[in-house]
Amino acid sequence: MRTPDSIGRNTGFALAMRVVGALFTGGLTLFLVRYLGPDDYGTYALAISVGGLFLLPMDFGVSRSAARFIAERRGDAAEVRAVLLGSIRLKAIGSGLGALTLGALAGPIAAAYGVDELAWPLRIVAVAGFAQSFMLLFTTAFEALGINSKGFVIAFSESALEVVSSLTLVLAGAGIAGAVGGRAIAYGAAAILAAFMALQAVRSGRRSRGGPAPLSLRRIVTYAGALFVIDAAFAAYGYVDILLIGAFLDPRSVGLFSAPAQLLLFAQYGGLALAAGVGPRLSRSGEGRNTGSFQAGLRLLLLVQLLVVAPIVVWATPITHLLFGSGYGASADVLRALAPYAVLVGPAPMLALSINYLGEARRRIPFAVGAVVLNAAIDAILIPRIGVVAGAIGTDVAFLFFTVGHLLIARSLIDLDLRRLGGTLLRTCLAAAAMAGVLFAFGTESLSAVEAVAGSVLGLTVYAAILLVTREVTRAELRSGWSAVARAV
Repeated sequence: MRTPDSIGRNTGFALAMRVVGALFTGGLTLFLVRYLGPDDYGTYALAISVGGLFLLPMDFGVSRSAARFIAERRGDAAEVRAVLLGSIRLKAIGSGLGALTLGALAGPIAAAYGVDELAWPLRIVAVAGFAQSFMLLFTTAFEALGINSKGFVIAFSESALEVVSSLTLVLAGAGIAGAVGGRAIAYGAAAILAAFMALQAVRSGRRSRGGPAPLSLRRIVTYAGALFVIDAAFAAYGYVDILLIGAFLDPRSVGLFSAPAQLLLFAQYGGLALAAGVGPRLSRSGEGRNTGSFQAGLRLLLLVQLLVVAPIVVWATPITHLLFGSGYGASADVLRALAPYAVLVGPAPMLALSINYLGEARRRIPFAVGAVVLNAAIDAILIPRIGVVAGAIGTDVAFLFFTVGHLLIARSLIDLDLRRLGGTLLRTCLAAAAMAGVLFAFGTESLSAVEAVAGSVLGLTVYAAILLVTREVTRAELRSGWSAVARAV
């Protein structure tokens, strides 16, 4: 077996994987938002949302369950190969049944929403979900093995091919079906490439003496069951706003909410990248748990996440007008209301995925399910009264409940200094407030290019200065961080 890469290298490739995906997918999303318009884009968003719900039973938690056991056995090629092959068999059954079910229910789902044009996009999404499920298994296996560089190759290939295929089909006149068709083509090709690379990585080797006992499929399925409940709840949490807005209001309102929500996907990349680098090192693999890196990662995420709050709150109107166009004026209020979510979405994934590698996924279930129920209840009460902004309020409150719950679980499993993290949070809030004051001075409704650049540079300078003055960040840490970034690049 190849020796796992360092935490820094794995985190760097995991972040690069998501940044590349954000650039390709973000560009494609902006194109679709403008080219399709609010009505057709809302139908497209509904198709992706419904497909996302079906992706969970297709996976049934097998990908993350396999990753946990692979991480514990990453020094034994034969054992890792056995886990991987068993997981592929489980995937073939679950993903196949899930795709067939979604394809069969496409017509009734479209009729329930009163949008006939939704049926064929849902059938194509079913095919894309089948391939995406297998791609997820292999990329999480690379993460568990500590070789995220291979996952980066897969993610880059999928994202680039999705953009090319979708643009070609949409511009050729295929409309919504073309947009989801490009997605299916890309995931299919990426899944085949990922399977080849994963099996090559564990193609040989004998079982080492004194290693973990041979793993039965029953253990994978048992742990996957807990992860499935959590993943299903988290997926429902991610889509409940869109589905309820579509039910209470109309597809146009879905588009007004979905566009700014999609924009904030980048805010979770830091947490996901650090989880990919640090999480596998917390498993019971005999290498010792690296809790120091976990604590440092949470602190770093707070420093980064608070940086995005000021632009989201102060410049929400010019940001949405520039990116989405004049037809999305109401999206500015949604983006502004999602500021708390933008902060929490960094540390929450790192906490959640690390708990998975610690083998304690079952303890996550009450907080995951509770967040969905809380979000749905707030949406059901507020959407008829205040419109799409209610979705943002429900998201914020429920995700706070989710994050605090996972922080308490993590503290019970590993040594965490919550007092120190609390101090970091207070000082970064102060820096974010100072930055917001600078941005406010440049305007809140419209900005020229010069004003936007000058405000951003001055705001970042003030943010960093406050962190230095309060001694949350030292000059030595700044130099060390800059050197680390340079090496990573």
